[in-house]
Amino acid sequence: MSLRLFVSRDAGAIAVGADEVALALEQAAARRGVAIEIVRTGSRGMYWLEPLVEVATQGRIAFGPVTEADVPSLLDALASNTPHLLRLGATEELPWLKRQTRLTFARCGVIDPRSLDDYRAHGGYKGLERALSLGTDAILNEVTASGLRGRGGAGFPSGIKWKTVTQAKADRKFIVCNADEGDSGTFADRMIMEGDPFLVIEGMTIAGITVGATKGYIYIRSEYPHAVEAMNAAIRTAKRGGYLGDKIGGSIHSFDLEVRVGAGAYVCGEETSLLESLEGRRGIVRAKPPLPAHHGLFGKPTVINNVLSFAAVPFILAEGAKAYADYGMGRSRGTMPIQLAGNIRQGGLFETAFGVTLGELVDDIGGGTFTGRPVRAVQVGGPLGAYFPRALFDTPFDYEAFAARDGLIGHGGIVVFDDSVDMRKQARFAMEFCAVESCGKCTPCRIGSTRGVETIEKIINGERVNENLALVEDLCNTMKFGSLCALGGFTPYPVLSALKHFREDFAPAPTTLQAAE
Repeated sequence: MSLRLFVSRDAGAIAVGADEVALALEQAAARRGVAIEIVRTGSRGMYWLEPLVEVATQGRIAFGPVTEADVPSLLDALASNTPHLLRLGATEELPWLKRQTRLTFARCGVIDPRSLDDYRAHGGYKGLERALSLGTDAILNEVTASGLRGRGGAGFPSGIKWKTVTQAKADRKFIVCNADEGDSGTFADRMIMEGDPFLVIEGMTIAGITVGATKGYIYIRSEYPHAVEAMNAAIRTAKRGGYLGDKIGGSIHSFDLEVRVGAGAYVCGEETSLLESLEGRRGIVRAKPPLPAHHGLFGKPTVINNVLSFAAVPFILAEGAKAYADYGMGRSRGTMPIQLAGNIRQGGLFETAFGVTLGELVDDIGGGTFTGRPVRAVQVGGPLGAYFPRALFDTPFDYEAFAARDGLIGHGGIVVFDDSVDMRKQARFAMEFCAVESCGKCTPCRIGSTRGVETIEKIINGERVNENLALVEDLCNTMKFGSLCALGGFTPYPVLSALKHFREDFAPAPTTLQAAE
């Protein structure tokens, strides 16, 4: 008997024992004299089923979650072709995967992320090959017509950004990938870097040849050691394969990449703070203008996009703008890798076209809360995102739809809370998070967040509740309209949404007389 098995090397899978399961499979197979090949892939994104083991047959059969103790019985079942309690069925037929529209994550969990041959065998570098045949203007037209917008949170049209850098006059230009994924409940950037790193390289290379840049940097937070390792390994392999360096893909173009590791400051997810850090200085927000597209890294025109933005580009170039733009709704085109986390039964990554409702994502796809208690609040868009109550679960996952309800989709992270949550503490946390992570450059963010923590603590302690609630709202308006960047500017979203939708949590405690009545 010869077996070909697939086990994830994704950090999320490793955290729950994937390395131990892979080693146990190798050792048990050796003891039995069974020929075995284990391919370490990325994750399929079904984290409640990790460690997931897939067996190559006509397609792939999934088993999970598998522990070391399950390995002997699993090998017995495979040897005798008998059922096993952990057998989930054909992987591609699992409801979680079958309901998705995987454009960006099509290869994640399928290929060996260390293998350039595997990447190319599954359609990799077709986008770059077409880009090299099109030229700058045609590439810009494709990216613009696709409707691709920044996936890092701002939602700015990528085609406009690229065109601005293309038209800028300079002796050097740069491509910068913002991989400083710091939002709570988000892990899509990490997943794609660990599970399909050549996709990011290909997208950045296409950007480079489009705008005339010969050098790119991937800025990854230090908390992502597996992603750093995966990207560095892929860069070395791409160079050996002729897809980075001089005359990439046999063309006249040159483009090289380098990974830089950040110290983990949340504010370095803001593009100008990132540039300051990348240049070797403390990550502090720059005033704009000038925009990075005109005066970016080392003072040169720079394209800064999120990991997912670059990762979407190869599909657009390979299949055409229309194939991408046909998905989605309104001005939100294509797909969004949505990350489900927090108190949820089925947490993981779900890529789908824009337009699915928040309720579908939480109740249907996510399966409700892990505790089994009712869902009370959902925070969308990271620690600076608004809290939505069940009354807003009909909101479509779309940039404009969320903005119309004073929310934001940000990087696509959804964190679920059941009915035991205290929204006063969540509001306080938002202010505290801002106070801790503030770069300190502007007063509204630096001082406003600190005063916000103090004022919400007074509300929690029952001190002059109504007056302090009014003060919190005033502080939020000052931060929203006076902060230099989104850290201070967006902190009011979770605070004001908690006040608006969960006001009962902030009500003054009843007096002794009222309690007696």
